[in-house]
Amino acid sequence: MDASTVTVEDLDSLAVRLAEVESYLHLEEKRERVAELERKSAEPGFWDDAEVARSLMAELSRDRDDVQSVEHARESLADARAALELAEEMGGDEELIKEAASTVAQLTHAIDEMELSSWFTGKFDHGDAIVTIKPGQGGLEAQDWTFMLFKMYMKYCARRGWKVTVNDCPAAEVIGIDRATFTVEGKDAFGMLRAEAGVHRLVRISPTDDKKRRQTTFAGVEVIPVLPDDIDIEIASDDIRVDVYHASGPGGQGVNTTDSAVRVTHLPTGIVVTCQNERSQIQNKAACMQILKARLYELELQKREEELDQIRGPKHAIGFGNQIRSYVLYPYQMVKDLRSGVETGNVEAVLEDGDLDPFIIGYHRWATGNADYTPSESDAE
Repeated sequence: MDASTVTVEDLDSLAVRLAEVESYLHLEEKRERVAELERKSAEPGFWDDAEVARSLMAELSRDRDDVQSVEHARESLADARAALELAEEMGGDEELIKEAASTVAQLTHAIDEMELSSWFTGKFDHGDAIVTIKPGQGGLEAQDWTFMLFKMYMKYCARRGWKVTVNDCPAAEVIGIDRATFTVEGKDAFGMLRAEAGVHRLVRISPTDDKKRRQTTFAGVEVIPVLPDDIDIEIASDDIRVDVYHASGPGGQGVNTTDSAVRVTHLPTGIVVTCQNERSQIQNKAACMQILKARLYELELQKREEELDQIRGPKHAIGFGNQIRSYVLYPYQMVKDLRSGVETGNVEAVLEDGDLDPFIIGYHRWATGNADYTPSESDAE
């Protein structure tokens, strides 16, 4: 935002948006709930039932964050008004105007984030996510494309400040990776990342073709929620087969020197989960079981409601005609989301720097019908 454009009207507009956010978030109810949970957490015996206690503490943390975010935004708005009024009294002091502009830019981004979070109304939207990327049509090129997407998501998660645990990422025989599965922990991780579920299409000059012909390749992204502790999925020991093998990472390097990688096969459904990131079989098996339970829960939802798109979107073949987003590197450069229409010519920012917010926010704006929402400049940086 240009410092000279900051006006009282800008601040009034932000005040209106902030009031709307308070309404969306039911802030008064959350203040009361925070006070109630703080009293409960101080009572003797609160931790006697550890699972219930952890669930209540997670709820307390989320509600407290929402309350504090709005209160901080109100303080920032007051600071910006004070700086702008003082600047006017001092005949248009440039430093004070710059200070007000900086505060307004930060405040705009904060309100954008709160508005976005208020759109997430699904049961798991505010929780963590498990992301799996698999190659589709395109042979060796698809495996390389899978690795490119994996690196893009690593950069995006870092930009968001989310914690990532790579559960499985075995190298392909020639280039790229066979697949990747990783767990993302952070505020609204599942709500945000479910925008990425679907088929991703890449068009470029093939790096493996001596004739340098154009190649179209595909990869599929699956996003499912990490189940909270209060959802228990029982799996009979007779229903699974556990295989152990030597771990390897992208590029062929060994993750460690022991046969610690674990593959768990759920025999009734045929679901296979692998994990090799941890240093022991026990840890890798535990990670596999967490992912398996999440997938079985998703499958049960599908059977009960036949509405799988609530969790990860419709399941299609990973190939032509089913893509949600196209990444074109040749003969021109463009990334375009085919659902929301969001596009950019800065392909490097997307693939190399993980600048996905315009696409993810654009998708949620499209999906929820919030056509008036426009990502701030800081979202697109």
